[in-house]
Amino acid sequence: MMTINTKNQFFWILIQKNLLFLLLALLLTACTTKTPFKIESFKTTNGWGYTIINRDKILIKQSIIPVITETKSFTTQEDALKVGNLVIEKLNKNLSPTVTKNDLILLKIKF
Repeated sequence: MMTINTKNQFFWILIQKNLLFLLLALLLTACTTKTPFKIESFKTTNGWGYTIINRDKILIKQSIIPVITETKSFTTQEDALKVGNLVIEKLNKNLSPTVTKNDLILLKIKF
């Protein structure tokens, strides 16, 4: 005759349910994690700029090319977006969003 220990059976069912719940929670978290930053380009008087937005709030509005001696906008929309995307990458890595002249050179930004 085989006896089933209901206490042990209940214990294992409880562990399986909790483990399943934990795995589902981890999977859901991994699938829904995405960058909260959004970039938009805008036309300026002499060229282009970019805006970085987080949860419908403007964090950065850059209408001129940073770190150069002249005060001028980006020549093309693509250049503005390249620099804006670099800034977002830095923000996502918890780095300072500062752009250097070397960054501009590496991105082939016309200035």
